[in-house]
Amino acid sequence: MVEIDYLLMLTAMGAVTYFPRMMPLLLLAKRELPTWFVEWLDLIPAAILSALLMPALVTTGTPRVLDLVNPEVATAIPVFLVAIYTRSLGGTVLAGMGIYWLAGLF
Repeated sequence: MVEIDYLLMLTAMGAVTYFPRMMPLLLLAKRELPTWFVEWLDLIPAAILSALLMPALVTTGTPRVLDLVNPEVATAIPVFLVAIYTRSLGGTVLAGMGIYWLAGLF
């Protein structure tokens, strides 16, 4: 009985994940989207990543307090510049790991 519950739960989770991602593809695949809309859609991953990372970078503590003087911020600024300059995900990740390692030494 428990195995069936898990199988049902996994199937439902898969459907809930799959269908919202598939619907825009099915509805918009044969349409020509306006250029401004495509350019706007290109900004969504950067906005989501910023929303996820920024609170962890600039706040600390259980009641979240603004803290701009920490190794994460000191690391993020040069890594951001590397990302802008190189436009390489792999290079940015390697630079981030190296810069964070160096910041940990000091």
